[in-house]
Amino acid sequence: MKWLLAIPHYIVLAFLGIAAVVAVIIAWVAILVTGRYPRSLFEFVVGVMRWNNRVAGYALVLVTDEYPPFRLSA
Repeated sequence: MKWLLAIPHYIVLAFLGIAAVVAVIIAWVAILVTGRYPRSLFEFVVGVMRWNNRVAGYALVLVTDEYPPFRLSA
């Protein structure tokens, strides 16, 4: 039943996943040009991965009963 409650998260994460892929491509170009990973892009991509892990831990792995928040930060 938890997976049903996680559907809104997965809808939002689908769009954020696309944005994260675009951010990684932009970061790749920035790394080639400047030699550094832009901090804001790094924090965005890590935030999306963190959110995805929280939702997976809640809905699929069943390691927590705490409903995951709709945010990128910890």
